[in-house]
Amino acid sequence: MNLLPKSHEEFSQKEYWDTFFKKRGSKAFEWYGEYPELSGHLHKYIKKQDDILITGCGNSTLGRDLYDIGYNNVTNIDISQVVIRQMLSQNEKERPNLKYLQMDALDMSFNDESFSVVLDKGTLDALMPDDCPETVAKITKYFDEIQRVLKLAGRYICVSLLQEHILKMLLNYFPTNNWMFRIVRCFEAEAKTSENGENTMPVFLVICTKFKILPRKILEVNLTSSEKMERLEAIDEIARQIASVQQAAFVCSGLKRSSIEGGEVSLDLCRPGDPRPRFTVHVVETTSSARNSQYAAFIVPQGREAEWLFSTKSGRQHLAKVTKTNRLAIVTMHRGHDYGNFEQVQAELGDAVCSFAPADLKNPKIPYLSLGADVGSRTVKHEGLSQFSGSYIVEDVAVDQNKFRRLFYLSSQLVIQSEAKLKTIKTRKGPKEIVDLAHLTCKHHIYMSVATSMACMDKEKGSVVVVGLGGGGLCSFLGKFLPQIRVSAVDIDPEMLEVATKWFGLSQNERLQVIIQDGIKYLEEMTAKNQKSDAILFDVDSKDSTIGMSCPPRQFLEEAVLENVAKIIGVSGFFILNLVLREANLRPAIVETLSGKFQTVVSYRLAEDLNEIFVCAKVKLDEELVKKKLGDASRDINIFFKKNHSNCDDFVEINEYLNNLKIS
Repeated sequence: MNLLPKSHEEFSQKEYWDTFFKKRGSKAFEWYGEYPELSGHLHKYIKKQDDILITGCGNSTLGRDLYDIGYNNVTNIDISQVVIRQMLSQNEKERPNLKYLQMDALDMSFNDESFSVVLDKGTLDALMPDDCPETVAKITKYFDEIQRVLKLAGRYICVSLLQEHILKMLLNYFPTNNWMFRIVRCFEAEAKTSENGENTMPVFLVICTKFKILPRKILEVNLTSSEKMERLEAIDEIARQIASVQQAAFVCSGLKRSSIEGGEVSLDLCRPGDPRPRFTVHVVETTSSARNSQYAAFIVPQGREAEWLFSTKSGRQHLAKVTKTNRLAIVTMHRGHDYGNFEQVQAELGDAVCSFAPADLKNPKIPYLSLGADVGSRTVKHEGLSQFSGSYIVEDVAVDQNKFRRLFYLSSQLVIQSEAKLKTIKTRKGPKEIVDLAHLTCKHHIYMSVATSMACMDKEKGSVVVVGLGGGGLCSFLGKFLPQIRVSAVDIDPEMLEVATKWFGLSQNERLQVIIQDGIKYLEEMTAKNQKSDAILFDVDSKDSTIGMSCPPRQFLEEAVLENVAKIIGVSGFFILNLVLREANLRPAIVETLSGKFQTVVSYRLAEDLNEIFVCAKVKLDEELVKKKLGDASRDINIFFKKNHSNCDDFVEINEYLNNLKIS
């Protein structure tokens, strides 16, 4: 595997090690592999002329296997006299020069610098079940003995599962004592254990090379199946990478053995040396059916990952069902990487995708699905930094036969903050791409526009306040759709005005003005001046990810703010709210708050989004009248879309919309 998996799930070290050792039971060191699985690594670090000491040899055949292929200077020690007698009786005739000695590895009788290699397969793990002071003192003595008996430039080679406390002990001792420190992952040993149907954790080969003095710490790891070593600067980075690999292996092992609790597990895949995720994989499981494929992978084209089908748990579950797959690995790609073509992506993902498959997979050839024959593309048009939203990016993506421009905040890369469709026009200088201001790509903006149309219906000069500018798409559209109204867009972030103007086609004029101000304070000032508006729209994203509400910020639904809104819209206006909840249990309290300030509360939940559009009036309105007016406004917007050659996806399905309205 040439990609490093990182689990999105949070597990304590104790949890997954307790699970591993419980399933491991009393089985001994076959978990670390035998000579055939370890030989590829051992031959790189041990020469046939080396003087080799194997500590805690037990009844392992490792020393015998090395001897048989020409390593003539092998000494095995173990504290058990019984096991030493057994090994001598098995080997003394055929291998007279293979040494077996009863000896305590913590108190060896060898002379200083007697060996060029000390080989430890599972001994350190057995000696260090915990990190209590007594155990640490014992292991320090063990390491001191290794340092004493090894020659300069000699190697301590340790095969270990590297539990957290063991890795910490190794890192605290060897790099600080002028040893070169290297860790290599042993995939062959893991594969052998997996073939036997047993629960596995990653197996590592630790190579510590003794130097008199090093000008700086040398820390290297290779946790992939490639030959390339990665040099690290900090000890903490080694510990982080090892823990990440172990955690991901724990998840993958669970995927092999059982069904997925909760229906989904997510992991990131990174290239060695690059902490940025290259792929994100959501492994989704549906109700098992013999009619379905057992397992498949679905590669999401670049630019499509923010769509409902791929960015939400419910969407991914739906995708698994429509592809008729019991388990589906849904793979998304991250910006800032080159991917090549579909075949190259498939080849790169091969090992990782296999590791997420169920253990009883009947067909080893895993099918790869997608929306087309290519991996899609995206073009970064602009990168910037906002004092309110942090780093952001504007990029163009191709979806089917269309091109779209999108604004993302990098703090939430799967949430499209603003989106506009691009169209090509002819100019004297040739074809030019511009934003199609008569098109709405965000579905919730369509229903906010319908409600705005109802609010301004039959009015020669309507006035609308939109709190939250973003890319300006909603404001620009309202100016096209409802030419009789005046729109005031309010946003706290001057950076967004620049983005909307430069990249999303926003143009201010006498009917569309942008005010850079805190929206709540702006409403306070309108109330103080007794200013009125036919509609107030809240389309503001929240920066607080802790409360389960993505839109609007919590303070926008406080009683004082809603009181100001009610005063501004008066008896004939409407308050239009885009509500986005990640936690559904917040909804009843919000509805109760709205009902306390407005006598009519109408809501419509979009089928494939988290967005719910609320339309509120200060006075009690007849339910049939509300439906009639919203129906008329829906017909008006459909006529507008038809005149502007919009796609059929833009049109409001009026019967479905009206039948699913909730009115209180």
